[in-house]
Amino acid sequence: MCVCPGMIIALIASAYDLIYWYLRPFIKWFLRKTTKLCELQRICYGDPHGALRTSNVGRLTVVNPRDLQTSLSPARQNELKTVLGNLGVLADSGRFTEDYAARPLAFSIKRILEVKQINPDIHREFVPSINTCLLQIYGYKQLVYSVEQLRKTAYSAANMAHEKKLMELWDCLMPLTPLESRISKNWTEIGFQGDDPQTDFRGMGCLGLDNLLYFASQHTQAAQHVLSHSRHPKYGYSFAIVGINLTSMAYHFLVQGKLKFHLYNFVNGCPTVDDFHHIYCYFFFEFDKFWLSEKPQDIMEFSRIRAKFEERMSSLLSRTGAVLNFNMAIETL
Repeated sequence: MCVCPGMIIALIASAYDLIYWYLRPFIKWFLRKTTKLCELQRICYGDPHGALRTSNVGRLTVVNPRDLQTSLSPARQNELKTVLGNLGVLADSGRFTEDYAARPLAFSIKRILEVKQINPDIHREFVPSINTCLLQIYGYKQLVYSVEQLRKTAYSAANMAHEKKLMELWDCLMPLTPLESRISKNWTEIGFQGDDPQTDFRGMGCLGLDNLLYFASQHTQAAQHVLSHSRHPKYGYSFAIVGINLTSMAYHFLVQGKLKFHLYNFVNGCPTVDDFHHIYCYFFFEFDKFWLSEKPQDIMEFSRIRAKFEERMSSLLSRTGAVLNFNMAIETL
């Protein structure tokens, strides 16, 4: 039987994982004895601030809490699981805000110090480091909750707050053109499908509107420039519809955890919905450039180009050092 190189590599990798699994408790014990530091300390001191450090802390405190310290007694292991699990409950229910979660977070760190036998007067860097990591880890879960609430909130023409945002979107994108009426074909000028944008928000709810409005109000010149590209006689596309489609992409990236590395590197604490909007703006601006560079024959190529763009963004975000740096330089077509 012919054994291909891929099978050999897979077997070696499996063997390595198996050996490491059995030796890991001994390795951890050896490192603890020789360095006088627990694994969380070694991560906080050894890994650079940002995604690498926070991801490794998350690997211990979220993905597999029992690995916090294999030498702990079962009772102490369960205590840490419970304490850290409570932070997860707060985040999953939308209550992990910096104000509301301050006391539970401080209590969790206090218990980690006690169980791990870490003297905060000696290891002064540990507390601010683990505090930042936990804020980022559970803040990300809180962000998923907050964004999901916006997505689930259906746009309603009867809601004056929703209507006000929609009018603001028009004013930001079309400041020199008054809207003729609320129900109007004018909406197609900024890329909605018909005379009432309400129907286009069904998939992403108010999240789609909030994303578009943030781009248009916070990066007005860039948004207007992208809108002008969307009207190109050959390479044009529906600005608002594409924007809502990119909201869907950003949302699924968030839920799948693909935005973690960027946010861990970009936000020194709990990420907010504005940070999500910021990512969306990056996606929209970069998609516009990507679309034009692909020189599509017509709008029917949207699915292909969108999939190619999504793959590119996914690859970029998969790097530990990922940071979506904004360069809203305006170039003429």
